[in-house]
Amino acid sequence: MIDLAPTTERTSAVVAAVTDDQLDAPTPMDQPVRVVIHHLLGLSSAFCDAAAKEIGPSTSTPPAPADGPLPDGWRSELEKRLFELTNAWRSDDAWSGMTMAGGVDLPAEVCGLVAMDEVMLHGWDVARATGQPYQPTDAECEAILPIVTPDDQAPDGSGRDGIFGTVVPVPKDAPVFDRVLGLAGRDPNWSAG
Repeated sequence: MIDLAPTTERTSAVVAAVTDDQLDAPTPMDQPVRVVIHHLLGLSSAFCDAAAKEIGPSTSTPPAPADGPLPDGWRSELEKRLFELTNAWRSDDAWSGMTMAGGVDLPAEVCGLVAMDEVMLHGWDVARATGQPYQPTDAECEAILPIVTPDDQAPDGSGRDGIFGTVVPVPKDAPVFDRVLGLAGRDPNWSAG
């Protein structure tokens, strides 16, 4: 069992510092900050349901992009949802058996790591787009390396159904977070300007 708190708390702090005039800033995902925050709101609830093995609309379908205005109180709402996500994955039962996320059946222990990966990568997306620091621990990064590493049949990351982009090469001796970003199809040196 892995504690998601360091990841969720870091991402929550980054989103809380986003100003209204930064919501249309581009992110490394080629989507505005606002869309990434919408995605974080949705995935937080979906992975909370996945931890509880509640199979329904939030877990049985892939996330749909949302591009409208953010709901009132979105900063505090995301903080609440990320807190709930953390607590949901603090149960031993959350990490055992099978569950579903994004319409995919998967082992719960994998699903918990995917939740952590999603929050970490999108937290970095928002941080990079808004000029904020974002540095996960090596332990967090090592935990999600298996999630972002492509399989041997397509080591360049092609064919991952849009979950991650094509691998961005980074030096073999790069920090582990840079390797995570590169394997997930993100350029660790991406800059908005």
